[in-house]
Amino acid sequence: METPEKEEIVKLDFIRSIVAEDIKTNKWDGRVVTRFPPEPNGYLHIGHAKSICLNFGIAAEFNGRCHLRFDDTNPAKEEQEYVNSIIEDVRWLGWDWGEHLYYGSDYFDQMYEYAIQLIKKGKAYVCDLNAEETRQYRGSLTQPGKDSPYRNRPVEENLDLFERMKAGEFPDGSRTLRAKIDMAHVNMNMRDPVMYRILHASHHRSGDKWCIYPMYDWAHGFEDSIETVTHSICTLEFENHRPLYDWFLDQVEAYHPQQIEFARLNLTYTVMSKRKLLQLVQDKLVSGWDDPRMPTLSGLRRRGYSPASIREFCKVIGVNKFNSTIDFALLDHCLREDLNKTSARVMAVLNPLKVVIDNYPEGQVEELDAVNNPEDPNVGTRKVPFSKELYIEQEDFMEEPPKKFFRLAPGREVRLRYAYFITCNEVVKDEQGNVVELHCTYDPATRGGDAPDGRRVKSTLHWVSAEKSVKAEVRLYDHLFTKENPDDVEEGQSFTDNLNPNSLEILPECYVEPSLLEAKPLDRYQFERLGYFCADKASSREKLIFNRTVGLRDTWAKIQKKENKK
Repeated sequence: METPEKEEIVKLDFIRSIVAEDIKTNKWDGRVVTRFPPEPNGYLHIGHAKSICLNFGIAAEFNGRCHLRFDDTNPAKEEQEYVNSIIEDVRWLGWDWGEHLYYGSDYFDQMYEYAIQLIKKGKAYVCDLNAEETRQYRGSLTQPGKDSPYRNRPVEENLDLFERMKAGEFPDGSRTLRAKIDMAHVNMNMRDPVMYRILHASHHRSGDKWCIYPMYDWAHGFEDSIETVTHSICTLEFENHRPLYDWFLDQVEAYHPQQIEFARLNLTYTVMSKRKLLQLVQDKLVSGWDDPRMPTLSGLRRRGYSPASIREFCKVIGVNKFNSTIDFALLDHCLREDLNKTSARVMAVLNPLKVVIDNYPEGQVEELDAVNNPEDPNVGTRKVPFSKELYIEQEDFMEEPPKKFFRLAPGREVRLRYAYFITCNEVVKDEQGNVVELHCTYDPATRGGDAPDGRRVKSTLHWVSAEKSVKAEVRLYDHLFTKENPDDVEEGQSFTDNLNPNSLEILPECYVEPSLLEAKPLDRYQFERLGYFCADKASSREKLIFNRTVGLRDTWAKIQKKENKK
């Protein structure tokens, strides 16, 4: 196996440096086994993408393997829908786990046997305190906890009660199995943590076999251990849980993975809590988990984000040991960089203004050549129809333009992209004084967009044929929240008070060139001069629907340019 040389290790992030050193010293007999262990209690979001790319990326780079494992220990919040969505999202990002798909529930029997071992060693006991009493007995960061009155039950009584818990004799919440560690421990996770709770709920895989379920802290370390994971990569909030995982593994003399913690992803204008994302869905503040305004991978996919752009974003932000918040503009920058290279160019008019070319032959339609992507000459050209009546953007015309407005105005000549020079001669208004139609003339000698006499114009406009274009609905999206930190609220307020009322604008009467009749759901395009757009999952030939992915202006590039000037 080829491993990075010592000089290269310096350039790696701190986790990859650890892995490289472990391979060099043969710490794990040359093995590299990572895992991505989501709980199937919601859809994955952009924060999970960082962990996915880290774990699968390390496995790929060091000739190891990465497991996809569902940490399905809480049937009250887990659903098969979430399992299916997670599998789809990880595959969409471009990663593959091969035969290594696992579930925490695969190990319920083994974990139960481990619990029996702890009871027999006098290291676990059945406790009758309810949830509120357990919290009160636990103490605080400044005050030690106190022992449960049930802490010193005899081993045989604990074994009997635990077996009866498993048999379903007791109601939910009436008893728990707790580890016997130290109620005065400085680390509150070590103060006799709960290992099992009673929960009469059907599990999405094991059905009604169990009515006791392991707590996350009890299950997590054993899942890694059973799968002989070498590098158990977690976010920083699990750093204080590591001593507990080690204690559990020590008690049953189990295999010890190496846990390494890194900072989770925080993104401006975004919430990453699955609880809060679920609230948005349940309260119908968004259309669902895949609403294009959501930070979920399914929402980003529907909006038009590419897997390559998300992988590049995760690469650029890197991994570190301190929490920080990343500007959303960086994600959009990575997206533009990818879409600029890969997206077909098309013409669309979102707010149409009719243009009649008076001297163009009645009934004539020309097929003009248009470049599919100037960044990729291999994709060639397409034909766009040109006719007597066209649509341009309303904002591309002003009857009384200011000094620096170079687009169409009375008496002014402009270029139509791939077509001709036109001059505006007449303006038609409705009864309210709104401009509804322009009458222009064209210069036949300027076909293709250049004048043989060398004269120049200061503006090039996009357009579509009124006769041959196709009607479409276009949805314009903005940040879901108005504040960079949506959780920045006053007392008595909720993060939902920072929702952006203008995060979605629907334009029902747009017109696109006819080639877009062939657009398949999730196909991505650059609408020339307007931005990047994606065919919605509900789009069809009968009703074209496009979501704006991102505008053309790269705010992150401008931010970096300003920083470099300082």
